[in-house]
Amino acid sequence: MSELSRWEDLFREGNLKELSLGAMKVTREHFGNSVFLRGLLEYSNYCSCNCFYCGIRRDNGRVERYRLDDDMIYAAVDSGFIRGLRTFVLQGGEDPEFGTDRMCRVVREIKRRTGDAAAVTLSCGILSRESYAALKDAGADRYLLRFETADTELHSYLRDGVSLERRLKALEDLRSLGFQTGSGFMVGLPGEDDELILRNIRLARKLELDMIGIGPFIPHPATPLRDAPQVPLEKTLLATALLRLFCPRAHIPATTAAGSLEPDGREKMLSCGANVLMPNISPVEVKPHYLLYPGKICLDEDGLHCIGCLGGRVAAVGRKLSFDRADGLICKRRDRVEAGT
Repeated sequence: MSELSRWEDLFREGNLKELSLGAMKVTREHFGNSVFLRGLLEYSNYCSCNCFYCGIRRDNGRVERYRLDDDMIYAAVDSGFIRGLRTFVLQGGEDPEFGTDRMCRVVREIKRRTGDAAAVTLSCGILSRESYAALKDAGADRYLLRFETADTELHSYLRDGVSLERRLKALEDLRSLGFQTGSGFMVGLPGEDDELILRNIRLARKLELDMIGIGPFIPHPATPLRDAPQVPLEKTLLATALLRLFCPRAHIPATTAAGSLEPDGREKMLSCGANVLMPNISPVEVKPHYLLYPGKICLDEDGLHCIGCLGGRVAAVGRKLSFDRADGLICKRRDRVEAGT
């Protein structure tokens, strides 16, 4: 039996203790005790998509919609940069008002204001290869595009007809253009079993991702999945530990959704191999309107003020915060191979 097969069996058995011990050993080998910070900026909750699980889906008429203007984005980045953040994640719905030209302008200005010392990560959904290329030329370093599930039928159902193939093609375009590429999946979707979670993890490994975000599915009351059962956080913790063992060099966030299910959910993910935290630096007045799921934490707090709190949480599990921009180890290795060094 291979080592990975043994880890899979432990996942099926629900042996979190042994999986987390193995995951933390691997994490320390590649990242030491560091937990890297990324400033998350949710710039728009308008979305042309109608995904069944998402609280800002197009057909949810209860959402108070907003768009940050460019100056608000720059002000948040400036404040974060002064505080020491060296990675900024710009995330929004698939909003036509934030087209390629505008996003390129925003990326260039962030790069200018930070002297190119900060990494810019975008999470804007599926775009054309030409748009991705323009964003890369503008200076974007990383791109996040979660596949959410490796099951083609479930993917099409959850995303209102958008195919998994289209999602994976976008990820292929991003990688081929030189982006540090991130993806990931939800744990506990309706109809999901352990074997599908294992398929998700195997797909993440096959994609050779620089960043992999996973978190618990939390049913939103204003979506078609409102009555779906809530799967306990432990399943996400098992998946996190196994993911670390399958993808030892990937950055894995301890997601806010885990902290929304349990007060120490993020700490538990850190103890299972996660190595990234993403304080939300969006303006406080818009945070309550970017609710992909209910019960989201830290909506009334300035994300920069949260950094001190996060330091204490990280120390409690034997880790330490790092402000390093922490470029992807997989992308670095790929560049060395292509350069022949």
